[in-house]
Amino acid sequence: MLFVYCEFIEILFVFRKLHLSHGTEVSVNNTENKLCLYANLMVNFSVAYEVGVNKSETVILVLPENVTTEGSACDNTTSTLKLSFGDGHSWTVDFTKKNQTYQVDTIVFSYNLNDSSIFPNSTSKETKSVTVKSIITNVSVDTYYSCKSADVRTVEAVIQTLYDVALQAFVINGSKSDTDTICSADMTSTTVAPTTTVTTTAAPTSTPTLPTPTTGKYSIATDVNSTACLMATFGLQIGYKQGDKEETINLVPNMTEVGGACRSNSSDLKLTSDTITIMFTFSNDGKKFQLHALNVTVIPATGAPVVAVNTNMSIWAAAVGSSYMCNKEQTLNVTDTLTLYTFELRVQPFEVNKGEFATAHECSLDDTSILIPIIVGAALAGLILIVVIAYVIGRRKTYVGYQTL
Repeated sequence: MLFVYCEFIEILFVFRKLHLSHGTEVSVNNTENKLCLYANLMVNFSVAYEVGVNKSETVILVLPENVTTEGSACDNTTSTLKLSFGDGHSWTVDFTKKNQTYQVDTIVFSYNLNDSSIFPNSTSKETKSVTVKSIITNVSVDTYYSCKSADVRTVEAVIQTLYDVALQAFVINGSKSDTDTICSADMTSTTVAPTTTVTTTAAPTSTPTLPTPTTGKYSIATDVNSTACLMATFGLQIGYKQGDKEETINLVPNMTEVGGACRSNSSDLKLTSDTITIMFTFSNDGKKFQLHALNVTVIPATGAPVVAVNTNMSIWAAAVGSSYMCNKEQTLNVTDTLTLYTFELRVQPFEVNKGEFATAHECSLDDTSILIPIIVGAALAGLILIVVIAYVIGRRKTYVGYQTL
């Protein structure tokens, strides 16, 4: 638990930042050694895996720049792009062509749980695969598919975020096209979208360009007939940089889709809008819970996506069975280009009873009880100082009043 006396100091050390700034670019040639398939894109994966009986952890994998394309193939009506990386991990895209358009049929992500560098303490040593249904359709032949916006897909224990995509299958005459087919998400320009984020107890900061965000109420249930297993309320504002320009957006609760999952030792809250996707991952050790990981993707109206991933957090901590609360504004600098601000925050990711928050652990910004000993101590110190000064003055007067005989 982050106690009020050490909360701020501890937070200074817990943030490890991961900046996703480089894409994966590959070319595949056919049997005539001519270009037949091209890709330049960015993908990250959030994977939950078991580490013990009813215990799980969540890790973030990023498709690296250096991959192999062995297993990729091109044909007249079907093509396969297979990108392998690390110790037994791969990402495979299957294409089909019909008449003058092509599409992505499926995307398969395979991950090796025996890779202890990525999945430490995994109880399983097998390689698992998840299949994602793609939204990449109706791409004109001799054009490349272009999409800056993030496409977030959740399958079982995996959340895949695909963005900043330039992808062309069935390349004609070995030359990549200069003409693009733009995804529908990039053609719609929404100015403000909702999202949420994590915070820490730094000094309050306000952004004058936007009003205080609306407080939203979010909850997750295991099924439609169950009460909430995770509850959260907060107002959220995100600040991000594009070059020298700073932008801010507010979370709009009624424009936000809520998703996630509840498990015994980890829980996820996922908030999605047209321009923002945020996933909070909470963990607990049986005694206390904390916010363990954060994955944020912001899609500006123009320019490249802004992505922030942090998997080494230790904030919003409280005893399991209680809630964490901070009504004052909190500020978290996630990366050099993305900052989160929360207002009227309260979360309980485990052991929610009857759809109500339990007793709250208050953040140091809210907890005024720490001021009482400080005030009393200061008052006592002042009183002692006054007594000492009065005593010294009295002694001097007494000394002056006596004369030598």
